This record gives sequence, structure tokens and C-alpha cells, in this order.
Amino acid sequence: MKHLKKTATAAALALTTALTALPASAETLTFVSWMKGEPGYGDWWNEVIAKFEEEHPGTEIEMTKVSRGEYADTMFTMFAGGTPPDIVHLAAFEYQSFAQEGWMENLDPWIERDGLNLDGWAGQGTCEWNGNTNCIMLLYTAYILAYNEKLLADAGIDAVPTDWDSFLAAARAATKDTDGDGQTDQYGVGVASTGGSNMMHDMLHFVLDAGGNWTEDGKPAFDSPGVIEGLRRFKQLYTEGLTPKDAEAGDMRQLLVEGRIAMRLDGPWIYNVMKGAEEGIRENLKLSESPFDPPVGGTSNVIGMPSDISDEKKELVWDFIKTAASQEMQQRFATLGSSPAPMPGLDYSAEIAADPYFELFAKANDAAAAAGVDRLPKGLELEFNEVTKLVFRETQRMLINDLSPEEAAANMQAAVERIAD
Repeated sequence: MKHLKKTATAAALALTTALTALPASAETLTFVSWMKGEPGYGDWWNEVIAKFEEEHPGTEIEMTKVSRGEYADTMFTMFAGGTPPDIVHLAAFEYQSFAQEGWMENLDPWIERDGLNLDGWAGQGTCEWNGNTNCIMLLYTAYILAYNEKLLADAGIDAVPTDWDSFLAAARAATKDTDGDGQTDQYGVGVASTGGSNMMHDMLHFVLDAGGNWTEDGKPAFDSPGVIEGLRRFKQLYTEGLTPKDAEAGDMRQLLVEGRIAMRLDGPWIYNVMKGAEEGIRENLKLSESPFDPPVGGTSNVIGMPSDISDEKKELVWDFIKTAASQEMQQRFATLGSSPAPMPGLDYSAEIAADPYFELFAKANDAAAAAGVDRLPKGLELEFNEVTKLVFRETQRMLINDLSPEEAAANMQAAVERIAD
């Protein structure tokens, strides 16, 4: 950890030196992002920058890349040192620490002044911190069901699961020892079980469908009936051997493209993973709506501005944010990113014609956003990394020591309350 922080600090100092070495001009806005050069989203940023510069002659955006692994620590070092970038791009699960320090501008007066309409804007509620709007949401994605049509059909399942009961039945039917050696080598479902945020996201499918959530009104609710039922379902899949044990989300995606698991709940990025499957498997991999209601959804990344820059720069940065949030650029976001934009009411007919699953992604986004779902538990944003660790610990105890879901939920609740106080 010390090495990582030293590396991040060195990177931040080098970046700060590079930014301050820019041509002296009040009309240069600095912008740091991990997406620079990425196909899709990086292309979209280039178009936003080009449009902004065209509408603001003489003003330039200087975009610099920092790798995702070093990003949060590098940005924190820059802010703490009083040298933040003018345009702030952060992950939706990490901006809270910056807002908590008072480093993020409250955008409410700007939004009200210019009448920026954020009604129905997917995931925007995550940008509210301590009563202020500190950012604009740039990406919200909902989960869908990836499945192997042939494996389900061979197991006698002729319809895609639409609820927990049919999902469980399909998982049981598709779990097999195909070579007769007494070991399961084909699983009905792939659920992450090695800890971290992906495991909590995978568990959340069952929790939400059972009417629960990790928090209620910003308070821990790990011992609520819905969470208890979600833990019971997770334990059942695991103890019945319907999912590979002690495997990560990435392992599950790989097993899906190898034709070794029948179902995997994941984000729309699974579509690109499926395209890498070998011939003979690829044509059997399909996508459908999540069988669970509401589907899991999650905020991804945000844009904002530092509170400690000149008023002149704030005006320019706000114009840049409005450009990114404009209908034209939101439409381009969908086209270039192959993902629904957070702005509601866009016409996706061209995207749907180009991508057979785009309509599915958009429908899932609408359902999750309408239900106010976010993978990041409201009220536990600052403690989330610690929460994932204790949830994993108590889930392991539930599985290894055969604790009841009620016992595991009570243990989780007590542990989360201790770190949240």
C-alpha cells in the first residue's frame, strides 16, 4: 500500500508539473481522465472537447491520462496539494471522498441558473452529497442475463428464466457431470464468491428481488427480511454446487465463453466478452432481461468542478459540463459508447438498428433507474471498501460454518453499524 501511495504521489507531482508547464493562459482548462484514448468513451470525450472549443474560440482543453489503478490516489494528491484539474472526472464510487473534503463545487446554483433539466437523469441521485449536487452522472448501466441457449435446451429448459423459481430450476437442470468422472464440470450459473464489490453486486440481484437492499434511508439494513432472503438464495446456489466455488466475476465470464456455465447475470459489457467465444459456442450465447425485479443497476463515472478555482474558470468549466450534458452529446454518447446515455427520452432507433441488444440495455437501464437502484449502498459510500470485506467475511462464515442466513445477516448488521458510527 505504501508503494502504491508513493507511486501515486510521484505520478501526481509529475502530472502537476506537466499541467503547470502549459502555455500561460487563463483560457486553458486542464482535464485528467483514465478514458483518454479508449475506444468508444475516449472518442466521445474527444467530440465533447472539439464542440466546446469550437463554441469557445481561444479556449483549449488540455486532457491528460492517468491509469485507472492510480487514479483516485493521484487525484487526491493533486487536490490536497491545491493543484486539482479544472475539469473533474471521477468514478461514481469515489467522488464522495472529494466532496466530503469540500473540494467539489456545489452545482445546484449553476443548475438552477441555467435551467439544466436533470429530471429522470439515470443515477443522478448518487451525485447528491450532504444536500448538495456535486457532480453530473455520466454513465449508468443495468444488468441483464447472459445465457447459453444450447446448455439450457439440452437440460430441458425451453424458456428463459423470468423469476427466482425458474432461475433456480434452470440452474439445477444445467449443472452436470458431463464426462462421468464424478465431478461437476458444467454449472447452471456463475456467481462471484471471492469477495470485493463484484460479489456484493452478484448477491444484490437476489436481495433486491426479495424486496430488500443493503441500506434503507441511508441506514444499514443487512438484517432486513429482504437481505436475509437474498443471503438464503446465494447460499443455496453455493451449497447445492450450482455455481463454481471460490471464483471471481472474471472467471465466470471466461467460463461462460468456454461453454461451461449456462447463465451469468452481468452488465452490458458481457456482450463484448461473448463475442470472443469460439465458433460452436458463440452462436449459442444470448442475452435477455434479468429474471429479477428490479434489475441491479449501477452508476459509473461523474463530472464536476473544483470549488477552489477562479470564477472565470468556473464559468468555462460549467459550459463544458453543459456541453457534455447536451442532447446532442448525450446522443453521441450512446452511439460511440454503445451504451444508453443517462439523459432520458433519447431516440435510440439508429443504435438499435446497429446493435441488436441495445434496446435490451436501454430497457434494463430504465427499469433499474426508475427503481432508484445503485450498486453502491446509499449512506455507506465512504465505508464501502470496508463493507465489502466484512460482507465477504460473514458470508464465508455462513458457508463454512453453515450459519443460517439470519445469523449471517445479524453479524453483518452489527459489523456495518460499528464502522458506520
